Amino acid sequence: MLSIDEERFRESFETYSEIGATDAGGLDRLALTDEDRRARNRFVDDLNALGLEVRIDEIGNVFGRREGTDPDADPVLIGSHLDSQPSGGRFDGQLGVLSALEALRTLADQGIETERPIEIVNWTNEEGSRFQHAMLGSAVVTGETDLETALDMTDDDGVRLGDELERIGYDGDHPVDLGDVHGHVELHIEQGPTLAAHGNAVGVVEGVYGISWLDVTIRGESDHAGPTPMHARRDAMAAAADAVSAINGLPTRLSADAVATVGEFDLEPDSINVIPNQAEFSVDLRSADDDVVDRAVDRTKREIEAACDRHGTSADVEDVWRIPRTEFDASVCDVLASAAETVGVDYERLVSGAGHDAKYVSDIAPTAMLFVPSVEGRTHTESEYTAWEDCVAGANVYANAALALARD
Repeated sequence: MLSIDEERFRESFETYSEIGATDAGGLDRLALTDEDRRARNRFVDDLNALGLEVRIDEIGNVFGRREGTDPDADPVLIGSHLDSQPSGGRFDGQLGVLSALEALRTLADQGIETERPIEIVNWTNEEGSRFQHAMLGSAVVTGETDLETALDMTDDDGVRLGDELERIGYDGDHPVDLGDVHGHVELHIEQGPTLAAHGNAVGVVEGVYGISWLDVTIRGESDHAGPTPMHARRDAMAAAADAVSAINGLPTRLSADAVATVGEFDLEPDSINVIPNQAEFSVDLRSADDDVVDRAVDRTKREIEAACDRHGTSADVEDVWRIPRTEFDASVCDVLASAAETVGVDYERLVSGAGHDAKYVSDIAPTAMLFVPSVEGRTHTESEYTAWEDCVAGANVYANAALALARD
């Protein structure tokens, strides 16, 4: 059984956590910013220190390859992402990359050779908080998103993704092609309350919820806030507020696991004494059942239309992103479960409510995920926390699962 170096693992985690650290103990390390460049540079240095073959592809994904005894064998892929939300936590994504790094360090410490190569990856723009396509690096590699389309994406300031890759020195020249992969495992915090509530150290993830993102624009008419009577208004904000309230109430009428979130909201002209003529907001809809997601999208559009009818406004609804429910590979899930039993930690099988790069990789390779608990289920916030003993337990399970796959 492999056992990681807990002290080294903790030191590595704390060192990376200083890059983009916030005053409240979180991370602000948006994709392709200077902070992201510093984290990437540290990652490449760590890969070089292990003697790995480092490559950077055209969308900026960073890979490190540890050769196996059979150079023709398909590799095992491990890793996650280093970018964060604007005021995110230290564990989201980063823990998966550093657990993968520690697994490779442990193999090196013990002089263990594997038949299959093992590749570690840091994916580009997983969060989608700067360039709005979550899991972008893996989407491009797996053919879900065209490379040129991805490179031409812009952030809220109009900055082009391809230009930022070049600016930070990660516009690689390796083709965006994984080739054949024997198996892929990604470790991540749960980003939900299930494991913590059940007292289990790890979760074997058997799939991912279906997800739909919408962008909504409601248009009304500006007027003075004082002399314009209520019955004469075409208030875009009032219509949006009605719609958001209705959308928030949809999940309980659809299924027990459905969720709806309005996470972005902007008004024009955004003045205290002017009736808004435009309201823009996002909608995030999720469920483990694709039919429920489809019904949620339909009901959302109908609620927006009804709200606009009540307020004399109009709306455009754009379908930004849709991914169906993902079923992970049963055999890789079994490898993770077996590794948990080998390490001697309590585990359960569950489905992820959040999207991850493993979702796209599962389209081209046998894939599964390993979760560690999130205290109170909190994530995408500076207060995000996972007890360190759970981080260590997860990293030990992860290392043993990667070894088992690489010996398969």
